[in-house]
Amino acid sequence: MIRPITRALLSVSDKTGLVEFARFLAEHNIEILSTGGTAKALRDAGIQVKEVAEHTGFPEMLDGRVKTLHPKIHGGILGRRKVAEHEKSMKAHDIAPIDLVVINLYPFEATVAKGADYDECVEKIDIGGPAMVRSAAKNHESVTVVVDPTDYARVQEQIASNKGTTLELRKALAAKAYSRTAAYDAAISAWFSHVLGEHFPEQISISATRRQTLRYGENPHQKAAFYTYPNASAGLATAEQIQGKELSYNNINDTDAAFALVSEFSEPAIAIIKHANPCGVALGENITEAFKKALACDPVSAYGGIIATNRTLDAQTVEAIGNLFLEVIIAPDADKKAMALLEKKKNLRLLLTGGMAEVGKHHLMMKAVLGGFLLQDTDAAHVSEKDVKTVSKRKPTEAQLRDMIFAFTVAKHVKSNAIVIARDSATIGIGAGQMSRVDSVRLACWKAEEAKLSTHGAVLASDAFFPFDDNVHNAAKAGIAALIQPGGSIRDEDVIKAADQHDMAMVFTSVRHFRH
Repeated sequence: MIRPITRALLSVSDKTGLVEFARFLAEHNIEILSTGGTAKALRDAGIQVKEVAEHTGFPEMLDGRVKTLHPKIHGGILGRRKVAEHEKSMKAHDIAPIDLVVINLYPFEATVAKGADYDECVEKIDIGGPAMVRSAAKNHESVTVVVDPTDYARVQEQIASNKGTTLELRKALAAKAYSRTAAYDAAISAWFSHVLGEHFPEQISISATRRQTLRYGENPHQKAAFYTYPNASAGLATAEQIQGKELSYNNINDTDAAFALVSEFSEPAIAIIKHANPCGVALGENITEAFKKALACDPVSAYGGIIATNRTLDAQTVEAIGNLFLEVIIAPDADKKAMALLEKKKNLRLLLTGGMAEVGKHHLMMKAVLGGFLLQDTDAAHVSEKDVKTVSKRKPTEAQLRDMIFAFTVAKHVKSNAIVIARDSATIGIGAGQMSRVDSVRLACWKAEEAKLSTHGAVLASDAFFPFDDNVHNAAKAGIAALIQPGGSIRDEDVIKAADQHDMAMVFTSVRHFRH
């Protein structure tokens, strides 16, 4: 059903494309109502505009807080065409129909993002705008609502062809309008919760924008899409894809895990990830050295994996990667020579984030369950050398302690039960995702053996406490020299005794890093 447009109300904060769109409306003999800055911008461009105050016969007041909250505005938007009682009331009260409502809201989110004070944020809470948007969207049977300048072209095309809009377009724009007001209210609610110090408010609304629809989810029979939060910190949400195929659901999940891991380190770091678990992580004097050390940990699993680095990707590292098949490389930046070399790998996705993730800052993470979701802080805990307590008779050497902190940091990013064996700031064996911690220790030792990397004199990190001393005995058989774990088991005394029996150093962190 085509609805003709004879009168439009334009009131926007984002004036992108405004003048061109308004000029188009004027050229098609559509009367334009407007307010404040929007009216001025149009007049300055030579476009005839009727002020809302003139239309309603009621002046703007209270510093502009009241200007469109008037029956002649909302009646003109909400009045149903071809409904006798509505048309009678509109005629009796001299209410002219408004067929097109073009609104984008006060920039509340941007005001909060720039760190504005409380009063300024409150003043940027739009009242009239959301009311008009919701009114127009409700009456989409007769009224076209536009909240995004990118939709101007769609409306222009239909007006040019039909002198009005189709019901199909009006429904689509109404849905988008309600999504916008919902996101706007969610932002205001989240800001108030922050101001009030409510970490987990009684009710929560989450606003995100779809960045892309994915071909499928974890498996081909599952549908999926990628959404990003406003004002996201550096990472996948900010990344520019320089080359390669479209990212898949699994690519995104694994790449996020890789980038979060390398963001933990200030030294040049490389992480190689497969199925959201690291198969090799290392630090080095430069990222080329770090890559070679990381790859040595598990070159078999690295095939088809994800590489992340916390430094600008350079040509030397790309040359070291050679013919290794990879799905994604993610870095804060890449130099021209590196990008030129990677152009030969047409399917390889290269993502540049423009910065590093803020892993030490608390963010919220969500996990869906049937009928709801779990919400928690991200694991922002970082253990340093000064945070640990030596509980064994033997004290770790400085080199061992550095490796212990490195291994425990990597364990934070390994699926539980997590065991990481390391030497010289590089992983040499990783046991991930096992139901038994004993099996994780065995797996880590076996992986090191498969890679022909000696565990003799290496350190071992556990994401959670050792419930029994069997893990210590198994580590000792592999030649492990030092252990780092949270502690807190009722059998800590037995575990420490076992470490002393094998003349091993052991430290407690009092921090657990479960990752399920």
